Amino acid sequence: MSTLVDDARIQRVTKIAAEYAAEVDAAARPPHEAVAALKEERLLSCCLPAELGGEGIGVTELARIARLLGASCSATGMIFAMHHSQALGLVRYAELDAVAEIGRRAADTEALIASATTEIGTGGDVSSSVCAVEADGDRVQVTKNAPVVSYAEIADYIFTTTRRGPQSPAGDQVLVAAPVGDIEMTRTSTWDTIGLRGTASPGYLLAIDTAAGNVFPVDYATISASTMLPGSHTLWSAVWLGIADAAVGKARAKARSAYDPDKPSPVALRFADLLQRQQRFEAILEQGLGQFEQLLRTRSEPTASFSLAMNNIKMEAAVHVADIVMAALAIVGINGYRRNHAASMDRLLRDSFGPQLMISNERIRQNNADLALMTRGTR
Repeated sequence: MSTLVDDARIQRVTKIAAEYAAEVDAAARPPHEAVAALKEERLLSCCLPAELGGEGIGVTELARIARLLGASCSATGMIFAMHHSQALGLVRYAELDAVAEIGRRAADTEALIASATTEIGTGGDVSSSVCAVEADGDRVQVTKNAPVVSYAEIADYIFTTTRRGPQSPAGDQVLVAAPVGDIEMTRTSTWDTIGLRGTASPGYLLAIDTAAGNVFPVDYATISASTMLPGSHTLWSAVWLGIADAAVGKARAKARSAYDPDKPSPVALRFADLLQRQQRFEAILEQGLGQFEQLLRTRSEPTASFSLAMNNIKMEAAVHVADIVMAALAIVGINGYRRNHAASMDRLLRDSFGPQLMISNERIRQNNADLALMTRGTR
């Protein structure tokens, strides 16, 4: 099994992502060029097992790639992370024939996977659905009013949560892996945000008519707890660490230019403090990735303690990235505040505010309150 991706493949994508990052941000459009490069380098199928056409790349290596992409273009990094948080479900349940078939098709076409988990009428609760699967022979239909579907306009598949059937309760959910050719998409809102603009995440009314075999034969709650939630929280956090890396790089250049070994340097002191914050961020993510890797390797079931830990990574990372970028801006000074300067922190600062809002930290804190009462012992 391959464990690392050749750096040259990653660098070819990061170079293109960085080249178009400003244009992607200004137009709030998906990073078409960078996604095409990801496909060319086969970095969308790389986590899938070899028998499905992938390379068996582990989640720690995925996080390394996500971090490098995040430093170049946050939108490209987030799309990579969101895609793989879905693709990891294909990895975990690849022994199931229906899932394996979806995985093989995704690898054959180097498909980009988006997801539709939120829905109008649920109050933002992704663990419940209003829409339901309607069976019709070997086909199924689902109509979902999703307030947010990231990069839907360039996706090849949309993995959609829905009730198992018309009589099922809201929390009895399944995941439908529909190719976009089986979906009629009607855009219902716009995406003109402060930051993370290139994720292109407006709302859509999705009318799905797809093969019954595209319904995962595993309930959504199990898929989410074992792959989608930890995958999202660790890989998103890796992208945000990449944003922090880019800010630290600008602060480092300023600190070096102002450094005089013969005089005390307040800027150098502030930069040393900034590196300490960055290293704490790295340590939090590294620990979480180790826990997730172990879960995937042992194929064990996620516990309440595991889910609590994954939630905490997301919450802490979302705060760390904003704190680091703002501290870096204070070091860079006025040129970092200019939008037309090489040292500009404009996009990094705006992008750093989004993480605390995408799956709001307050909602996760409430989920943690429930999980905390389910944990055993002192951990």
